[in-house]
Amino acid sequence: MLVNTHKLIFISLLFMGWNTLQAQEIWTLKQCIDTTQVHNKNLQINRNNISISEQKKMEAKANLIPKITVNADYKYFMELPTQLMPMNALNPQAPEGQFRDLQFGVPHNINANIQLAMPLYNPQIYGAIENTKIANELTQLQYQKTEEQVLFDITTLYYNAQILKHQLDFMDSNLINSNRLLQNMELLKSQLLAKGTDVNKVKLQTEQLITQRENVYSKYLQVLNALKMNMGISLELNITVVTEIFQPTLTNNSSRNSLDLQLINIQNKLLTNELKILNRSRYLPSLNLIASYGTTGFGYDKTPNDFLKFYPIGFAGLQLSYPLFNGTVTLRKINQKKLEINNNELQTQLISDKNEMEIENAIRKRTIAQNTIINTENQIGLAKSIYEQTILQQKQGTASLADVLLADNALREAQQNYLNAIIDFLKADLEFKKLTGTIKNK
Repeated sequence: MLVNTHKLIFISLLFMGWNTLQAQEIWTLKQCIDTTQVHNKNLQINRNNISISEQKKMEAKANLIPKITVNADYKYFMELPTQLMPMNALNPQAPEGQFRDLQFGVPHNINANIQLAMPLYNPQIYGAIENTKIANELTQLQYQKTEEQVLFDITTLYYNAQILKHQLDFMDSNLINSNRLLQNMELLKSQLLAKGTDVNKVKLQTEQLITQRENVYSKYLQVLNALKMNMGISLELNITVVTEIFQPTLTNNSSRNSLDLQLINIQNKLLTNELKILNRSRYLPSLNLIASYGTTGFGYDKTPNDFLKFYPIGFAGLQLSYPLFNGTVTLRKINQKKLEINNNELQTQLISDKNEMEIENAIRKRTIAQNTIINTENQIGLAKSIYEQTILQQKQGTASLADVLLADNALREAQQNYLNAIIDFLKADLEFKKLTGTIKNK
């Protein structure tokens, strides 16, 4: 009865898995990558950052465009301004040093004008324009860096799903073998050729395999959900991955196109330009063209002498500004910027050395993993042959159940070693492509 129950559970699992696969749409790695580049939220954010950087560059250039403002004001003087006038200005006979207080003006004052200001030369404006150009390059590289990491994550998840799918296939095959063995043991027990403990050992192994398969299937679904989330598609969409695992050809790319190094070099360019701006603003003047045209109105509201008269006023000229001394603030900023540039250069060397080391390590890991894949493939074939021979020997009474279980465990261990070798190879190859900047060439 218990054997029939196990059969039903196993058959149900296989049927459920087959129906699920039938309902799922098979996606290739290229389809996943193409979908990611369109729908991934991180990439969309970085594309927006590139647009923001373009707007900042145009904003910096807009500071060279003339600025026009319209101004107007009205003042009502409850007390007119008082001025002191020398008394001898009106009366030459008056002694020097004596003054008389006089109130000038009218209570109503109206001013309206239009003003223009245009920088002819400003070292800070031109420096800011250069800065935004470099910052735009930096944003472009940051997008490529994010894209590289997203592709790395998508490919890793896809490979993980493929490995888990292969693991499920191995487990399904092992469950078939285990159920056949259980049937044989039940038959031998009915013929008094096997003990009840032997049957229970096989039952335990079958139940353990079923539990392991459920756990692996759960991990497989979790990896697919993570893959869908990173692609930016709905979790409700049923997808599966291609069963065949692509193993890239082993090549040693001599190029060193690390985005980390490119980013640090652009940062160095930005720091150097900021230092240049500080030096210019320390010694070079700013020159602006200014112009204004408007009217000034004066009004008096006491009859019978009330009036409101307007007088035009306009001028144009140049405004020069030269920094003589600002308390050594600019000098301190220059010293800080020089130290930042020195740190940047040290960081460049550090990243370069680290990349070389990691590239060499990745090449070694790939080579070892590729050799291990070949060896473990042969081991699976050998373990499968040993298992089948042991089953025949067990039926003939020349091998014990323990021998069968040992052969079964050897087969499963060979399968797991094969999957581990593939994982190590794919991880090392992905890391190598990331370090050499060729991950987008997949």
